Amino acid sequence: MPETVTLSANDPGAVAHATSLLLAGEVVALPTETVYGLAGNALNPEAVARIFAAKRRPFFDPLIVHVDGAASLDRLVRLSFAEGRRVRQLTERFWPGPLTLVLPRTAIVPDLVTNGSACVAVRAPDHPVFQAVLRAAGCPLAAPSANRFGRISPTTADHVREELDGEIPLIIDGGLTRVGLESTIVRSHGAGWEILRPGPVSAEDLAPYGPVQFSDRVVQAEVPGQLPSHYAPRAQVVLIDGAAEVPGGPGTALLAWGPVRDGHRFALSASLSETRSLTQAAARLFRCLREVDVAEVQTIYAERVPAHGLGVAIMDRLTRAAARRGGVEPAPAHGAGEHSR
Repeated sequence: MPETVTLSANDPGAVAHATSLLLAGEVVALPTETVYGLAGNALNPEAVARIFAAKRRPFFDPLIVHVDGAASLDRLVRLSFAEGRRVRQLTERFWPGPLTLVLPRTAIVPDLVTNGSACVAVRAPDHPVFQAVLRAAGCPLAAPSANRFGRISPTTADHVREELDGEIPLIIDGGLTRVGLESTIVRSHGAGWEILRPGPVSAEDLAPYGPVQFSDRVVQAEVPGQLPSHYAPRAQVVLIDGAAEVPGGPGTALLAWGPVRDGHRFALSASLSETRSLTQAAARLFRCLREVDVAEVQTIYAERVPAHGLGVAIMDRLTRAAARRGGVEPAPAHGAGEHSR
């Protein structure tokens, strides 16, 4: 493949160039409000296969399909009248935005997208570049995070280039992503909703639309991001309650919650949020992990954040990052018994 080209989102030809590649069956990296996505025509199995190949992603891990709005759902999903009404409540409130819905699919969606599941994960991204490409291409786009499988999700175009340079033809640089964590994934559960992957839309946000519970079932065959080990840096991540409880040393890094008070004891240190803002911590999580994941560091000590609201999603990602080499047991990070409603 030719060298990967990076175009600024402000380039007047960027959207047209991305669209022409997508309609030719290629894949391109696009910014969303969550993380950068590796997009391909969701209805073209060959394009979908290119996504898996570029990411080195196993075929059993399904993809999220991105649409420009709820009006585009009709050809992708089949809903009863009652289901449609409940889904509309969520799309009217949270779309475009970081909420993915798992819904019964139509035959038009290739099996490769869903791992053969009867359902498909769908969302409408809240980013002007991605929305412009969706409208210009006129087709739904499958778009997992634009990184090697299992690695830290990219929140800048430079992160994408570090992971996929030479593997894809185009990256559109839209700057730093605003939210910084992948979308919340939910599906219908009785009269309410089941959270399959915590994200920026919290259980508290969803509560007005029916009872909410966290999934305690294995769902990795149906939705992405459910492997026990995921979002992993090269170094071992170990979750801690505070920096004072670990010795530090030349081969260690600290990812702090709040001000960095013991940074001198570590080779590198960074704070998710000096003011302990969960919103800021979510936006900085993957960027901070990359900053401290350098060659001389073997262990990253990450201080836990409060597991409520957006903190549930942050702890989910940190728990999966730590599970890569046993830094923590790969149990659910959300504490389902405490947060179910």
